[in-house]
Amino acid sequence: MESSVNAFRPEVRHFTHEDLPEIRQVLLDVHRDAYADVMDDEFNRRFPWFVDHWAGRPGFACVIAFDGDDPVAFAYGAPASPGKEWWREHIDPTAGRERTFSYSELAVVTKFRKTGTAELVTRTLLGSRAEDLAVLLVDTGHPRVQALYESWGFRKVGQQQPFPDSPVFAVMLAELPLG
Repeated sequence: MESSVNAFRPEVRHFTHEDLPEIRQVLLDVHRDAYADVMDDEFNRRFPWFVDHWAGRPGFACVIAFDGDDPVAFAYGAPASPGKEWWREHIDPTAGRERTFSYSELAVVTKFRKTGTAELVTRTLLGSRAEDLAVLLVDTGHPRVQALYESWGFRKVGQQQPFPDSPVFAVMLAELPLG
């Protein structure tokens, strides 16, 4: 008999910053499950601040995948401020492709990993974007995660450590729409 995880067909719903009161705790709960093994790290415990920061930005977009009424994954981000794309220091400007979506966060609860849910929420989030490019950061200590993003069309263009207590991240860029 096939397990329920193998037969998993999530419903993905879209949200904006106006929905933050409704979805904030959902994001925190999914994140807590997805990162349970590293929640003793001070940087990871600041996730509520990051949710509020990103959700307060103009154009904030979030998708959440549900198994029935249970949230199992999310992805979110917001358009970069024109002229303030921090990643451009890593490459020459991309002629004619200037608008950037900052893909800030992806989390999948442990039970639903390796079900295609991460790719589903990523493609759903980025699939309807009007921006030309998407940028994200991946902890360099997780090469398999970086390889996963590369399989979706992202490429590493540099690295940075945005906070003194954060990991060193690979800066990854993709042209939209994703291939």
